[in-house]
Amino acid sequence: MSDEIRSADQQGSEARIEIVQATVDDGPAIAPLFDAYRQFYHQPTDVTSAQSYLAERLTQGESVIFLARLRPTTDGGAASVVGFVQLYPIFSSIALRRAWLLNDLFVALEARRLGVGRALMQRARDFGVETNSAEMLLQTGVENTNAQALYSSLGWMRDDEYLTYMLTF
Repeated sequence: MSDEIRSADQQGSEARIEIVQATVDDGPAIAPLFDAYRQFYHQPTDVTSAQSYLAERLTQGESVIFLARLRPTTDGGAASVVGFVQLYPIFSSIALRRAWLLNDLFVALEARRLGVGRALMQRARDFGVETNSAEMLLQTGVENTNAQALYSSLGWMRDDEYLTYMLTF
């Protein structure tokens, strides 16, 4: 399934954002973005391990990844992968249904402010509805105010009721 959205880039030319569900074959195209995402969170670069990690998640059916391709509409040029969102299945004992953890969202620097992040978030939301899920959860860094503004604009509510605890190994 593919969703297309038209958007204007910074120079004013129109581009088409295409959102597709990734397969294992898309790993090499996503891996550099996944590596950049990890670097944003202060991890060392390792594209090879990033690609292996993604391949394992997709092969094992342990995550769902939607990727964004940006294709110019004027010259028919090749589409480039400019963003992704990765979802992990979790379950709600309260609702007795599946839920999704929106764990990773990243848009390449050159594609920011074009609506790519918004399109990926909308596709993730639609997927949650399509899979009859109870809810979708995400966490983001306290300093990541741009992402927080996007989430709020899309109707996501910040949880002020529960505290998050973590045990790191």
